[in-house]
Amino acid sequence: MSTYTPAEKATMYFIGVTTGKSSIMKVFPKWMEHFGIDAQIKGMDFVPHDASERYREAVSFIKSDPLSLGALVTTHKIDCYRACEGLFEGSGEYARLLGEASSISKRGKQLWAHAKDPITSGLALEAFMPKGYWENSDAEMLILGAGGSSLALTLYLVNKAKESKDVPKKIIVTNRSEARLNEMRHIHGSLQFPFTIEYHLCPTAAENDVWVSSLPAGSLVINATGLGKDGPGSPVTAAVEFPMNGYVWEFNYRGDLVYLDQARAQKQARNLVVEDGWVYFIHGWTRVIAEVFHIDISTEGPEFDTISEIARNTR
Repeated sequence: MSTYTPAEKATMYFIGVTTGKSSIMKVFPKWMEHFGIDAQIKGMDFVPHDASERYREAVSFIKSDPLSLGALVTTHKIDCYRACEGLFEGSGEYARLLGEASSISKRGKQLWAHAKDPITSGLALEAFMPKGYWENSDAEMLILGAGGSSLALTLYLVNKAKESKDVPKKIIVTNRSEARLNEMRHIHGSLQFPFTIEYHLCPTAAENDVWVSSLPAGSLVINATGLGKDGPGSPVTAAVEFPMNGYVWEFNYRGDLVYLDQARAQKQARNLVVEDGWVYFIHGWTRVIAEVFHIDISTEGPEFDTISEIARNTR
């Protein structure tokens, strides 16, 4: 017997860890009002790497309940997809390639899984990096963490490179465990890369510091580890020295973001552009909402500015 109560109105779910703390719980109703949709959002909290049965119970409920229309999945994207793959009638190309689901939606009676991060991470990256930056620079990209978001960003850049030279010439990925690096290598092995990519095992923050300090001026350093939100701390130490004239990106927008504080402390001295995960948050949610409710939502221009302003004034 399901532990979930059937929805009484159109409902989208948020499958996460501490969903009640997310700004989306306040922003979602305002967005629905803006879009003219009578719907609600409910959180489903799981511990990281929860039992497969728990994921299956939640997704089975969404699949069978008429007014439960879909979900955004964070933190559990890989575990949820692996546990529930047999429940999906359809999976998007990125979901199959990455083996993860960040979006669950319905097409008629069919339940679909999509991985939106290769789209949303790219939209967020383009929002703060100058157009044409990589084409005219020897700067590199260092991604701290080899999880789903990191992999998604590399896939975005591979696809972008098919039409543009505005991609880094070299990407370095570090991770605390060898397993994630091997998974990334395996997926990358099926692709043709237009740039150099290196993988380095770095179990400690001090080892990440070494790679940060080795970067050319103007390089981009990304915290994609989840530290600061899903776990305490930062992937680098207090002694880290970010690249001069560089860019620093924290994928998260909430939590005890030590990494963000470390970057801001050096912003003036190192002439850094420091970006948090707020725009990533906006793109991440609006892409899934568009999928779940089958509506068009702009990714730029006045309409996107309005959506962003609603969120900024509500969080």
